[in-house]
Amino acid sequence: MGISRQIVWGLVMCIVGLMGNCGFRGVEATHKVYVKLQRSEAKEVLRAHHPGFHFRPPKNWMNGPMYYNGIYHLFYQYNPYGSVWGNIVWAHSISTDLINWIPLKPAIYASKPFDINGCWSGSATILPGNKPAILYTGIDEQHRQVQNIAFPKDLNDPLLQEWIKPDYNPVIVPTRDINASYFRDPTEGWWGPDGHWRVLVGNVRRDNAGVALLYRSRDFVHWTKAKHPLHSSADTGMWECPDFYPVSSDGSQLGLEASERGDGLKHVLKVSLDHTRYDYYTIGQYFHEKDIYIPDKFCADNSTGLRYDYGNFYASKTFFDAKNKRRILWGWANESDPVQNDNAKGWAGVQTIPRRLWLDENGKQLRQWPIKEVESLRLHQVKMNDVSIRKGDSVEIKGITAAQADVEVTFHLPSLTDVRLEPFDSTWSVDPQRLCGEKPSTVESELGPFGLLTLASENLEEYTAVFFRVFDAKPKPVVLMCSGGIRSSIGEGIYKPSFGGFVDVDLSDRKITLRSLIDHSVIESFAQGGKTCITSRVYPKLAIGSNARMFAFNNGAETIKAFADMSRHVAVQKRGKRLARVCPKIWEFVWARILRQIEQLDEKRNCERGRGRSGLDEMTAGLEVVLNLGGGQQGPGVIEKMNLEWEDPENHYCRFSGFLHSGWAIQPARWLGKIPQRVGHLDSRKSLLS
Repeated sequence: MGISRQIVWGLVMCIVGLMGNCGFRGVEATHKVYVKLQRSEAKEVLRAHHPGFHFRPPKNWMNGPMYYNGIYHLFYQYNPYGSVWGNIVWAHSISTDLINWIPLKPAIYASKPFDINGCWSGSATILPGNKPAILYTGIDEQHRQVQNIAFPKDLNDPLLQEWIKPDYNPVIVPTRDINASYFRDPTEGWWGPDGHWRVLVGNVRRDNAGVALLYRSRDFVHWTKAKHPLHSSADTGMWECPDFYPVSSDGSQLGLEASERGDGLKHVLKVSLDHTRYDYYTIGQYFHEKDIYIPDKFCADNSTGLRYDYGNFYASKTFFDAKNKRRILWGWANESDPVQNDNAKGWAGVQTIPRRLWLDENGKQLRQWPIKEVESLRLHQVKMNDVSIRKGDSVEIKGITAAQADVEVTFHLPSLTDVRLEPFDSTWSVDPQRLCGEKPSTVESELGPFGLLTLASENLEEYTAVFFRVFDAKPKPVVLMCSGGIRSSIGEGIYKPSFGGFVDVDLSDRKITLRSLIDHSVIESFAQGGKTCITSRVYPKLAIGSNARMFAFNNGAETIKAFADMSRHVAVQKRGKRLARVCPKIWEFVWARILRQIEQLDEKRNCERGRGRSGLDEMTAGLEVVLNLGGGQQGPGVIEKMNLEWEDPENHYCRFSGFLHSGWAIQPARWLGKIPQRVGHLDSRKSLLS
């Protein structure tokens, strides 16, 4: 598995964004275009369904990293002017832990003839000499989809804030045999044994076969199309956002760089199917000498095949985290309420929690699990041990904030030899989502449904059920997992599916495990250690904030026992010195911008002194500032709380928020750092970084 280490990993984004109102050879719009709303700003960013620990911009439409010199970079497609698709730029945020993000100005926006009509998805690669390069799809003056390249303007800038697009673009253009309206989303590059770089570009042939076109280059600038594609599959339609990478087949959970080759590995080819709006993958062999990928025989090479996630999850992208030797998966969970709601609430679309990804020991599927950094958000841990849940029971789980929680449950089943399971109909295997719709959480069987009622109202008018059913089949029982459903909201006009997937479980130990991350309008669930994953977007009207409840339930005939470990999910950060030491320039940049904004308010500040505390609540020119000046145990002049949220016309946006207690930041989404500063004297950047 050896390869020169100078070929360092690098990858960045593939996010949908495809097909607006372009006319070359008759583009069929994937995104419905709402012209009147593309530049319609919300007067207020509504918070009812606002995720707390999932990445999303402060407002407007998005849909997404690269690890470089100690910093994670997330590039994503973003509309800076409205909450619907349109006006797409490559937005840019940075992080040192994949949880707390700092937004920067957009990295790429339409400005040249080769991308004047749009800057769509792409990827990044770290070239020899530790030089990042971005390949992305541009829509040129002829409305063709072409592939362009961009480089950082200043490699000494640790934040890589500015990118340049050489005038020799485009570097890859559609030849006469390629439909220029279906030619997009270049992958991360990988280095071959012949000294050439390779990338894939998604395409569809006239016969509706999905295609991963292969291109080679010695210098990453001059590209030649290979005589044959890396892979294609009949009747699968346009392949968006292809992703191709190696995984270890020797049982290791460590990730591999894209250019890794040798024994003890397999390759994964993932494509996002435009006609289903889901992501599918195959596992197989990549023959480097012939540049051909052949899926293993057990993999269905179409829309009935394996999926990363069986819910609201699309346009995903993986990257190799060189720091922690792991491959990380990001996915996009779009809104499923009416587009008018997106405009009203002022934002749309979230990234799922970053997931570590590896090949299961059976070699037949991938497994996923939330990155370990997510566990740093846990607070107020609650346990539930050996609780018997009988038929019709709903046991409320108390002691946590149910609207924002991390729950791990192990369900202990009765002896299967004593249970007459419901027979499994083999025709059900084709469409588990339909089966979940036909057999919701209220339909009884022998073993199941049992699971969790998340985001539930007090009287269960609303709830999102995440549950299991066990069916009798040969050679072993079939386990169905479902999430979502019509009861998730009493609201009208909302898409409320019951997503479903089958779980490969050995029930010899009579245990089924579930982990659910719940974040206001996002529920990510992982069954049996990440063998099956389902993401749901839900929009309750009653089960909001402190009114949300959580229950463990069982509507099956057989009694189930539950063991649960739960915690409220908020960001609790006490690592200011370490993070500042890792990348002090990030915090210099952040604080310089915060201080400039505060200085603008110095003359307007009007504090009303109270008993041991004073407060400020002021709005000026789109800049929202809330300062509660410390007193009492904190001592005079210590900031106890500071939330800043503004729209910067030059830099598009910059948002910070936090709760500072004894100088430490505690908050749900963005971390400020340590601020032992006196109000009115916030110009000492050095002390802020101490």
